[in-house]
Amino acid sequence: MVGSVPVGGGAPVAVQTMTKTETANLQATMDQIHKVAEAGADIVRVAVPRDRDIEALRTIVVRSPIPVIADIHFNHTLALKAIDAGAHCIRLNPGNIGGPDKVAEVVARAKRAGTPMRIGVNSGSLPKHLHALERDNPVEALTAAATEFVALMHRLDFYDFKVSIKSTNVPNTIASNRLLSEKIDHPLHLGITEAGTKWSGSLKSAVGLGTLLADGIGDTIRISLSTFHAEEEVKVAWEILKALQLRERGPVLIACPTCGRLQFDMDSVVMEIERRLEAYEDPIEVAVLGCAVNGIGEASHADFGITGAKDEGLIFSRGKPLRKVPTGQLVDVLFEEIDKYTTSKRIDVDERAAAEGARWLAANEDETAMTPERLAALEKAEAAAHDGGDDVLAALPEIDEDVSPVAGRRFTRA
Repeated sequence: MVGSVPVGGGAPVAVQTMTKTETANLQATMDQIHKVAEAGADIVRVAVPRDRDIEALRTIVVRSPIPVIADIHFNHTLALKAIDAGAHCIRLNPGNIGGPDKVAEVVARAKRAGTPMRIGVNSGSLPKHLHALERDNPVEALTAAATEFVALMHRLDFYDFKVSIKSTNVPNTIASNRLLSEKIDHPLHLGITEAGTKWSGSLKSAVGLGTLLADGIGDTIRISLSTFHAEEEVKVAWEILKALQLRERGPVLIACPTCGRLQFDMDSVVMEIERRLEAYEDPIEVAVLGCAVNGIGEASHADFGITGAKDEGLIFSRGKPLRKVPTGQLVDVLFEEIDKYTTSKRIDVDERAAAEGARWLAANEDETAMTPERLAALEKAEAAAHDGGDDVLAALPEIDEDVSPVAGRRFTRA
């Protein structure tokens, strides 16, 4: 338990981040902690490199809405003071804290206080005796460092800890954590250290952490991005967990990638929908389809969605049309339907409007497109033909390669 948050043992994967402020700047640090907590962080870590950070820590652990981990390097006395200050957990790298004797001091204090710890290594801070192995086999070196630290904790009769292996190298992080998970029975904290910018770092983290989480490896995660906005790390972590269906928090947005059939300014629409969905807590799924070619079959599972054309579009819900509206009103009307649902937990259908929407959909579909509905109809027709009804295939449309289904109907970007 890190404060009130369970870690490992089948508990949900916990989302961590780290404040970007000087911990001693109490107001700035507390402001950021509240931001990350609102974004969905379960646990927050603060750097404690100086004694004056300890003084701030005493207040932070009391005021913080989520458990606080004290991040300690090089100076074991700061770890002792952080435990006394009430930190909910201590992050320690036994390889840079001054040797086994100093680790033992910290462990003894943690045992008396009932404070859990996170131990682990980064690829840039392995013990000296593993440097040669690191050059030849970095995965083995990382895993060896971690298992040595685990063995040290066990010799000290301390078991209330999680372990982390982090590297900037994604394949090495994946391989070493897979190997470590087979060797120890402690919760694992996952991260790609120094991953990069919000763009590149998010992608590297999604690949590395997503691979491990999909394997069932990992109990807490932290996304390490070069940004002063720690809440952005939390948002990325949640998107990874939501994509793997490991946890739910707020809406899920799905959108088609656009193609030559697009008839309206979909990228602006998707950005506006994504922005407005941030205000909602319900785990609803919202779909945006760029055209009516595939009907709404590809997003029939979505709670709400839109499919658009040049002048008009369709609002739909769970595979059924709700109503057609002018393209410029699609987003506002979509959120009208979402708001009604979040209030009543019921989807209201106006049968007349739904029928009108279905007619619009049929009129705007590409008659040659193999939608899920048409594929099902084709399979049914083929089965009937196999049973002796060859004439049913004559009703299928012929494809005219010279005719563009969107000729004269595309939008013009500014």
